[in-house]
Amino acid sequence: MRAVPDHLGSPVHDHITDAVKTPSLVRLSPNTVLVRFETLKVYAALGAVRHLLDTGVVHRGQTLVDSSSGIYALALAMACHRHGLRCHIVASTTVDDTIRAQLEILGVTVDQMPPSDDLRLDQNRRVARVRELLARDPDLHWMRQYHDPVHHLGYAELADLLRRALPGEPLTVVGSVGTGASSGGLTRALRRHDPGARLVGVQPFGSVTFGSERFTDPDAIIAGIGSAIPFGNVHHELYDRVHWLDFQHAMAATIGLMRDHAVFAGLSTGAAHLAARWEADRDPGRTHVVIGADTGHRYAARVFARHREALDPALLTPVEIASLDDLSPPWAAMDWARRALVPAQERRKDPVP
Repeated sequence: MRAVPDHLGSPVHDHITDAVKTPSLVRLSPNTVLVRFETLKVYAALGAVRHLLDTGVVHRGQTLVDSSSGIYALALAMACHRHGLRCHIVASTTVDDTIRAQLEILGVTVDQMPPSDDLRLDQNRRVARVRELLARDPDLHWMRQYHDPVHHLGYAELADLLRRALPGEPLTVVGSVGTGASSGGLTRALRRHDPGARLVGVQPFGSVTFGSERFTDPDAIIAGIGSAIPFGNVHHELYDRVHWLDFQHAMAATIGLMRDHAVFAGLSTGAAHLAARWEADRDPGRTHVVIGADTGHRYAARVFARHREALDPALLTPVEIASLDDLSPPWAAMDWARRALVPAQERRKDPVP
């Protein structure tokens, strides 16, 4: 059902997912706007579940299963709650007690991976566990948030919201790459109306997604930005620019966002804001839309409590590179120019120009 306004003009929603999916838009500078979510992936989960139900791929009462590092798990659990589906999450070691408790109260079956500092091992363990579950119960439906393009669909609604809120403004989306669904789905929808809409992706060092797998960042806890395994929902040819940041830079930007704008957000939001500030200075005629995927609660102890250690983001600048061969921490940026990613083994023979 559609939300209807009450006597004060505010919408009265039929389910919490309609309330939490709607972001707050905050202008941080004349050409920078933050799109701040409680949890961004409600758009992905709701759009995917609705499509699967409408097309008969899944049915009410069925169990949906997937692997998650946190916010997708909660989004999928809420979508299942809304539509009368069961949910089974194979959770990353990074899923904290707060999220796990919410999942369990919602009736989700949670398998959490053992503690590990190895992101690749954690992701591989999760995928292997999902495969075990599917072999045991073929009626389970694997959502495959990393690979199934059904997760792009919900972001068309977000694109419409941005076009209404920022009419006529040329947009550059700046956000963490993650699974690729949010940035890919949003940018595709925007480009249906404006092919010139730009996309800037943000990556941690160590991610395979944009060729930085040869680096390690032992402090990195930026859930949802990068990956230790290739994701099918990442379409490299959508990206105009890419920024790679280490943990210290992301932390500095996240603390800076709170200090300067009173915005309590996650590390991926801080990292995106740092990249957006750089891009906005270089291209002042465009509005840079910063994707704020979640709040800062799960980073309270490991980031915000350490605010006295944070670098001054105003003093930080990236090294502009022309090739992945030149990539190096702590912060690098590159014109990606909407091209495909050359596999690592081929890059060693013929570096990306």
